[in-house]
Amino acid sequence: MQNIKSRQSALLEIVGNESVFSQEELIEKMSERGIETTQATLSRDLKALNIRKLPGEGYKQAPASRPASPSVVNGIVRVEISFPLAVIRTLEGYAAAVATYLDQHPTDSILGTLAGDDTVLLGLRQGYTPDQVLAALEQSMPGIMNRVTYPSDN
Repeated sequence: MQNIKSRQSALLEIVGNESVFSQEELIEKMSERGIETTQATLSRDLKALNIRKLPGEGYKQAPASRPASPSVVNGIVRVEISFPLAVIRTLEGYAAAVATYLDQHPTDSILGTLAGDDTVLLGLRQGYTPDQVLAALEQSMPGIMNRVTYPSDN
């Protein structure tokens, strides 16, 4: 058990103090500290510690996230995905709150948001399916799946 704790502690120290952009680089930095690890073990540690690779920043520990309050989710009227974008329609005046929440609780599949008064535009990352995007949104904003509509194939 001490081995796991010391390995994860070293990993947190590295990502907290240095810019690291690849798992190979993380393994090398761990080795410099006398900690030998495999890529598979490193991947499990990254997931357990909620460490993510952020564009332009490298690996960083994500803030502990908690689901959005029901009032934010209740302001959502409809969600539609048409890659590489998603549109969240909200009640008037809710879009900024929804976008701010999504920006403060990032997911790997969403690049960023742009909000108007009643619409939030999401830029989606390549390599993720609509189902993966929706699963991430549902985890962050429970109940949002009830508001998903699918575009018609006209």
